[in-house]
Amino acid sequence: MDYQPLGLTGLTVSRLCFGSLTMGPLQANLAVETGGRVLEAAFSMGINFVDTAESYDNYAHIRYALEHGWSDKVVVASKSYAFTAEDMQHSLEQARRELNRDYVDIFLLHEQESALTLQGHRAALEYLCAAKQQGLVKAVGISTHTVAGVRAGALSPLIDVIHPLINKPGIGIVDGTAGDMLAAIRLAHTMGKGIYGMKALAGGHLWQSVDEAFDFVLRLPELASVAVGMQSEEEVYANVERFSGRDVPIELAQQLQRQARRLHVEDWCTGCGQCVESCPGGALSVGQGRVQVDHAKCVFCGYCGRACPDFCLKVI
Repeated sequence: MDYQPLGLTGLTVSRLCFGSLTMGPLQANLAVETGGRVLEAAFSMGINFVDTAESYDNYAHIRYALEHGWSDKVVVASKSYAFTAEDMQHSLEQARRELNRDYVDIFLLHEQESALTLQGHRAALEYLCAAKQQGLVKAVGISTHTVAGVRAGALSPLIDVIHPLINKPGIGIVDGTAGDMLAAIRLAHTMGKGIYGMKALAGGHLWQSVDEAFDFVLRLPELASVAVGMQSEEEVYANVERFSGRDVPIELAQQLQRQARRLHVEDWCTGCGQCVESCPGGALSVGQGRVQVDHAKCVFCGYCGRACPDFCLKVI
C-alpha cells in the first residue's frame, strides 16, 4: 500500500481510503460486528484511513474495529451539515463519544457548494478551527460535489483538507466537467490543501470498468487518497490489490462482477424527472414525489447517474 502526506496537515494516509457509507443503514445496513470486522480486515491489509459522516450513522461500526487494536493507527475523517457553532460542537462531541476517541483526525463541513455556502457555515467553521487549537481535531475541511466548492476551499486560509467528487466521466459534478474539477483540484494542491477524492466509481455507475476508473484517479498526483465504498472483505482485498499496483485474481474479479446489484435512490431525491428522460429502458418513473425504479427493466447503463443534478442515483 502506498502512503501519502495529506497536504500540510501532518497526517499520512493510505492511497486507498475506506469509504464507510456503503456499510451503514443508508445502504447495506451491516450489523455493527459484521461491519467492524470488514474494517478490521481493511486495516490489517494496510488501509489506515476511513471516511465517515454523522449522517452515515455508522460510528459504532468504526469504533468496533478501532477498539480491536487500531485506534492509534488509523486516521478518521467525519463530516457534519451543522452551520452554527453550537450544532457543530454537538456533532464533534457526538463523534468523539461514539468513536470513543479524544479527538477526530479530520472534521469536514459536509457538501459545501461555493464561497457563499462556506460563508453561511462560517460559525461552524470557526468552531472547528477553535477545536483544532484545543487538540479536538487535527485538520478542518470541506467535502464538495462542485468545482466552485473546491475553489472556495482552496482560497480559504481556514481550510486544511478538501474532499471533492472526481471521476473520469465527471458524473455527479454539479457545475462543470471532469476537466474543470481537475483544474480546481490542482489549484487547491498548489495552495497546500490536503485532497482526497470521492466517487471514483461514480456511485457505482462505473462498476463495469472498475480498473479504468481507478487508473484515472490513481494517475492524479494531487490526490493523497481516494475514498472507495466497500462492504465486504472480498471488495477490500480486490481494491487493495488494485491500489497496490497488482492484478486482482481472476476468480475474485469474476465473483465481484457477478455480485447482485440494484439501483438505489437516495432520500433527498426531489422527483425532478431528468433521470426518467435519460433512461433508455423505461425503468424509471416519478411517483409520490420521487423516482421509482422498475428493477426488472434496469440494465445499469449509467445514463440516469449522469442526468441527476443531485447525485441521488447509485448502483449498490
